[in-house]
Order: sequence, then structure tokens, then C-alpha cells
Amino acid sequence: MLSMERIIEIMAEQGLRITDQRKTLARLFAEAPGYLSAKDVYDYMGQKYKGLSFDTVYRNLRVMQELGVLEQIVFEEGVKFKLHCSEDHHHHHMICLQCEKTYPITFCPMQLTESPDDFQVVKHKFEVFGYCKDCREEVAQEPVKAVAGKREAR
Repeated sequence: MLSMERIIEIMAEQGLRITDQRKTLARLFAEAPGYLSAKDVYDYMGQKYKGLSFDTVYRNLRVMQELGVLEQIVFEEGVKFKLHCSEDHHHHHMICLQCEKTYPITFCPMQLTESPDDFQVVKHKFEVFGYCKDCREEVAQEPVKAVAGKREAR
């Protein structure tokens, strides 16, 4: 994983001004164990920086993503960000929907995809969502509740 210092170094190398807010953002992601939504980041940053706008937070998340510091993943509940993997080769992810633990997929399914002759692929994403062993056992043990005459797992 990238350290706070390395994140700041990457931002500085690209000509970004290193503000106290950007240092705090770098520290937050360097220390965060999983994915953070823009709202999570906004709430955290808003405790220290009164008057901080959501637009400023989102703009900085996008800049950090463009620099390759952060990865963006689309979950059912919305977009979340986390530090870019330390893997230096092309890969994809399996992500636990409960604990958000991430496992690398070393095989790229694009190799099996046929593109039309007139289509040039310039980038792609592939994520698989499910439950890790620990969370699968937790989900299986959760009580079942009745909803409108049907049984539904909770």
C-alpha cells in the first residue's frame, strides 16, 4: 500500500499544491483499511475544515484517481474509493460485499472477449462481488425475518 508520504510525493510530482487538506486526505487513505465514499471523506474532513465543500472533496478524489493514487469502484450503494493496489501488473478484483476485503484476480477476462473490428478498447474494469468465507458464514447465521408473508434472509 502507498504511504502518506508517497501519496504526497505523487501529487507534488504532478504539480499539485500540497495543502494541509491534501495532506489530511493522503493520511486518511493511507490509514483507511477499505473503501470510502465521497460522503465518508467529506464527513471526516468536515470535522477539521469548517466550510469545506463537498465539491472540493469530490474534485480532490477525482484528481487523486487520475494520478493513479486512488481506485474507484461502483458498489450497489454508490461509488467508493480506496488506495490503488500495490500490485504492479494488470489485474482485477473480487470484493466482499460485507467486509470489503479485496482479492486480486490475476487473469484478465478481456483476453476472452472478442471486440468488433471497428472498436478499439482503451481501458476496462472488471470486478466480482460476493462474500468472503468469514462473511459468508456470518450471513448464513443471520436470522430470517418474515416480510409480507414471505421469508427473507437478513
